[in-house]
Amino acid sequence: MVGLPQAGKTTIFNALTQAGAEVGGYSASNKANLGVAPVPDWRLDKICELIIADNKVPTTLNFVDVAGLAKGSSKGEGLGNKFLGHIREVDALAHIVHCFDGDPDPVSDIEAVNTELLLADLEALEKRQQKTKKVAKSGDKEAIAQMEIVERLIKALEENTSLRNLTFDNPADKTFVQSLALVSMKPVFYICNVAEPADAEKDYVKAAEEYGKKEGAPVLTLAGSLENEILEIADLDERAEFMEEMGLKDTGLNRVVEAGYQLLDLATFFTAGGQENRAWTVEANTKAPKAAGKIHSDIEKGFIRAEVYNFDDLVKHKTEQAIKTAGLLRLEGKDYVVKDGDILHFRFNV
Repeated sequence: MVGLPQAGKTTIFNALTQAGAEVGGYSASNKANLGVAPVPDWRLDKICELIIADNKVPTTLNFVDVAGLAKGSSKGEGLGNKFLGHIREVDALAHIVHCFDGDPDPVSDIEAVNTELLLADLEALEKRQQKTKKVAKSGDKEAIAQMEIVERLIKALEENTSLRNLTFDNPADKTFVQSLALVSMKPVFYICNVAEPADAEKDYVKAAEEYGKKEGAPVLTLAGSLENEILEIADLDERAEFMEEMGLKDTGLNRVVEAGYQLLDLATFFTAGGQENRAWTVEANTKAPKAAGKIHSDIEKGFIRAEVYNFDDLVKHKTEQAIKTAGLLRLEGKDYVVKDGDILHFRFNV
């Protein structure tokens, strides 16, 4: 979670993770806030209605709340280096944009942060360029190929071209680019932090949405402080009534998770029965053995095959036995690509 100071990152972080992190508490600390948010999924609730298990375990998303990226962060000013390091380790960026109090200018704020990320990448690539150039002079083919990629990336940044729009067809090139951990290449979505839901219709929010549309980046509108108030209401009926009064059809967490899943192209599969009914997250197009490795590395190593049926089949037929009788339970091998909504039992031998 990135953004300018006072954009409300930690407020939204707390709303998503219920971590209770200190708001504005970075002055004496160089540590990021780390939190885990359960992923709401009505399908898991339905599975628990139909298949008995001791526990229900949702899948999760990890959030990292870093200090505001003020001007000069790319040069290591303040806590710049420390927090740019945190950003390099994540899979995607949730860019929190100030859209409350006074006269917000979210487009200017977005560009300010994006400039810092771009400058940080440019500095890192120029250092890599000098290092790779020495090896390339010796005739090393790999270094020569890497040098060409680095120069292409530098040129794009100097022309203010988003690195997210660059494509690399060669698998080795893709691997090399990934190893560079460039922050401006990471997928991003924007969260306009407003004072109240009705502010979603304000001109400055619409301007941020237009900016995101040009970038191909999703833009959400979320009232961070209000989301925290909602989570403080323990009674679910009271919570639903309060949300209805505020004109909210869904919680901010649900919408952020949905945006994150789409951005990262993720899928959810389930395991059911026995000790737990559980949801698991994998990248789209993941094959069965790698999905099994999410549960335990031994299951991936000893993978034999997977028993598979889909959530929709369970809803229709109510029991696994009925699914088997209908001929809808399949045995799949190592090349099977796990689908969103699959319910899997893995057979393995170690």
